[in-house]
Parts: sequence; C-alpha cells; structure tokens
Amino acid sequence: YVILNREIRPTYLHGRVTWEYRKLDAQRMQEAAGQLLGVHDFSAYRAVACQAKSPVRTVYQLEITRQGPFVYLDISANAFLHHMVRCIAGVLLSIGRGDRTPDWAREILRTRDRTLGGVTAPAGGLYLVAVKYPTRYAVPDRGWLPAYGC
Repeated sequence: YVILNREIRPTYLHGRVTWEYRKLDAQRMQEAAGQLLGVHDFSAYRAVACQAKSPVRTVYQLEITRQGPFVYLDISANAFLHHMVRCIAGVLLSIGRGDRTPDWAREILRTRDRTLGGVTAPAGGLYLVAVKYPTRYAVPDRGWLPAYGC
C-alpha cells in the first residue's frame, strides 16, 4: 500500500497512491503494525460484505517504511479478507497522524467489531505484489513493488 505524504495533492499519481496531507509518523505506525502480526481473528478489519467462511488469518509481515514523501505498507499473509489491507491502512493512518495511540490497532482487533475500526482507506495505492503458491504447483514467484520517487 502506497501513501503520498505531503501537503500538495498528487497530479500524475492520482489514483495510484493514497494521499495524506498531514504529517505521518511511520515509527508510530510500525509500532501499531507489530500488534497485528501472527494468527488473529480479523473480523474488525474486514468489509461487512466479506464472504470468507473464517476471519482467522496469519499476518507474517507488516512493515512500514518511509522513502521521502512516500510511506509504504508491506503486508504478507496466508490470505486476506475483503478490504482487510485497506482497513488496516485506515487504522494505521489514524495512528500515524496522531489521532490514536498505537495500542488502538490491538484494541480494534480484540473487539472483532468492524464498526469500531475506523475508516477504510481508499483503493488508490493498494497493490498486489506477489502470490506465493505451494512448490508442488511450480508457479514461479514474480512480483514487483511500485517504487515512486526513487
């Protein structure tokens, strides 16, 4: 997930990134992200219309990095629920702006209530980088990460 974090609205990147004009604290976002690692019931981080039979997912990696005005959220999991990444991004944006504390991410997770989870972040900026299949299917790992501003 790619966020352009500057005061000026994007021009050529419109629809390709999420724009946040308020300063984001990537360190606070990373602190919150660490609380979502592991096996959890992500009911509070999925769309109401999600049709998955189980909301339990394993998040292996959730890293927040900043490169100039760009903030990247790199998430890998065994599977994702409908809008799961966008819901996580929305919570992390609130925390990065200083509206909430990093512990809020865990509090939402524990409630299992989507209505308490804050705003679903926009679709602009969401990228599927790679899908890894079991080796028995012989599907090669190929993917690329959009790197704006490098």
